[in-house]
Amino acid sequence: VQLVESGGGLVQPGGSLRLSCAASGIIFNLYAMGWYRQAPGKQRELVAVITSGGSINYDDSVKGRFTISRDNAKNTVYLQMNSLKPEDTAVYYCNAARIGSFWGQGTQVTVSS
Repeated sequence: VQLVESGGGLVQPGGSLRLSCAASGIIFNLYAMGWYRQAPGKQRELVAVITSGGSINYDDSVKGRFTISRDNAKNTVYLQMNSLKPEDTAVYYCNAARIGSFWGQGTQVTVSS
């Protein structure tokens, strides 16, 4: 199983980034796909999740700014991040969950002027 994140980088406050996570080795459409983040010195936290049926949940801190979506034909999940704030700075991880759980290697997002 491989989950490969991309799209991270340095962006100014108020800017946007789009993260992608390409999955292989799983039956993608059966898995709930999530984005988590971990800032230095903090625990990993859930940002957003989209189930196999398309139900979506967001952490309160990103509601109205981030959008999670999935393309089952491309085995890819996305996280569109708008109105970024310095407190969004973290390593962002992709997760695939069903009976077991798999993680990507993470991609750094830095929001700074």
